[in-house]
Amino acid sequence: MTSQDVPLRRACVLGFPVSQSLSPKLHGWWLQKYQVQGAYTAMAIPVGHLADALKMLVDRGFSGCNLTAPLKEAALSLMQVHDESCLMSGAVNTVVVREGRLHGYNSDGFGFIESLKSQHPKWDGTNVAILGTGGASRGIIASLRGAGAKHFSLVNRTPEKAQKIVKAFSLDADIYKWEQRNDALRNATLVVNCSTLGMVGHPPLAIDLAKLPQTSAVCDIVYRPLTTDLLGQAKRRGHPVIEGLGMLLHQGRLGFALWYGRDPEVSPELYKYMGELAA
Repeated sequence: MTSQDVPLRRACVLGFPVSQSLSPKLHGWWLQKYQVQGAYTAMAIPVGHLADALKMLVDRGFSGCNLTAPLKEAALSLMQVHDESCLMSGAVNTVVVREGRLHGYNSDGFGFIESLKSQHPKWDGTNVAILGTGGASRGIIASLRGAGAKHFSLVNRTPEKAQKIVKAFSLDADIYKWEQRNDALRNATLVVNCSTLGMVGHPPLAIDLAKLPQTSAVCDIVYRPLTTDLLGQAKRRGHPVIEGLGMLLHQGRLGFALWYGRDPEVSPELYKYMGELAA
C-alpha cells in the first residue's frame, strides 16, 4: 500500500473563539515529524451549535476533535461513551469517533501533572492554592490529589462551586472568597492559576504574592502570553515557575495517540517552537 492509498485521518479543535488556539500548530508539528497521513484544523463553534458540529464531524469521517472553553462542560452530555477522566473533571477536551459514536476524554489533569513534573520535579503538594474552580480546575485538582497533594486552598468567586469540588473529591480543603485570594497564599507550597485571568483578551489576574512563602512554586495554565503577569511577579520574587505551555503540549498527546496511533514526544525543539508562537 502506498502513502496515497492510506486514508487521511482528520481531527480539529472546536472553540469560540478559537483563533488563539495553538493546537493546529502543535498537531501539525507532530503530523510532519511522524509523517502521518493526517490533517488538523480549527473551527469556531458557539456553544449552541456544538451538537450539530459534532454530528458534522461524524458524518464527514473525522477521527475526533479537541474542545476549548466554553465547550468543554457543554460537551459532557453529548458523549455516548465517557472515559473516567471526563467524568471526574466534569468536562470533555478530547473527543474520539469510533464506529459513529462519540467517546469523551479529558487530558487536562494528565497534561498538567506531566508538565509540572518536567518543569519542577520537586514540587510540594503539602498545601496547594487553586485560583478559580471552573474550566480545567476539576481535572487538575483530581490529578494533583492522585499524585499526592495533601491539602487544598480553593479560591473562587462562588464559594458554593468550590464546595461541590471539595465534596466530590473528598478533599482536605479550605475555601476562600475571591477577595480573600491574597490570604489563601499564606501557607501555600504550590499556587496554580486555573482561571483565564491574565490570558490575552481577558482581564488581568490581580493578586499580591507578598504573603506567599519564598520557596513556593507558582504555576499558570495560561499559555498566551507565555509569561503572564502572575509568573512575571513570581520570577521577580525568586519563586520557581511552571508555564502553561507545557500543559498544552502534554495534554495534546492523548488526542494525537488516539486519532493517529502514536504517542508523540514533547521534545525541547517542540517546546522552543511553540514557545516562540505563544510569546
